[in-house]
Amino acid sequence: MAAIKHLLHIDAPKEKVYEALTTIHGLSNWWTKQTKGEDTLNGIIEFRFNDLGFNKMKVIEMKPGESVSWECVDGPPDWIGTHVNFYLAENENKTRVKFEHSGWKEANDFYAASSLAGADTSKAFVNFAKPARVKPLEVRVTGDRIKLQKIVCVVNRNHS
Repeated sequence: MAAIKHLLHIDAPKEKVYEALTTIHGLSNWWTKQTKGEDTLNGIIEFRFNDLGFNKMKVIEMKPGESVSWECVDGPPDWIGTHVNFYLAENENKTRVKFEHSGWKEANDFYAASSLAGADTSKAFVNFAKPARVKPLEVRVTGDRIKLQKIVCVVNRNHS
């Protein structure tokens, strides 16, 4: 099974990074403003991307200051059943975040497009501690980036 991995270094304490990954308020400040749901263990968090689609993630693990894990329970067919994990550690006065989106059945075109979109989202997450620099998805997806997001959706529709 394929996995998407990113290694990020964020200029913020682990507690603040953990809060950005585990609260509706935190998630909506760097991923998509259209975030809602239950940000508790076994809760379902829904991420909407305007008319481009959605994902529903079940919170399957929360270790304060250490990690958070989700399982995709609804959304694009290639995402369902995959796991998204964030592992936190201190590193040179920053927080190192190991991101892993695992359980992909195959490394197809939708996987590739999701990996690229994930890199763009990772850049927004790295800057979440600097509010003036963060742009949620609704603001980031203009011009070429909206084309990228639409490619993800089109590839998914053609793949299903």
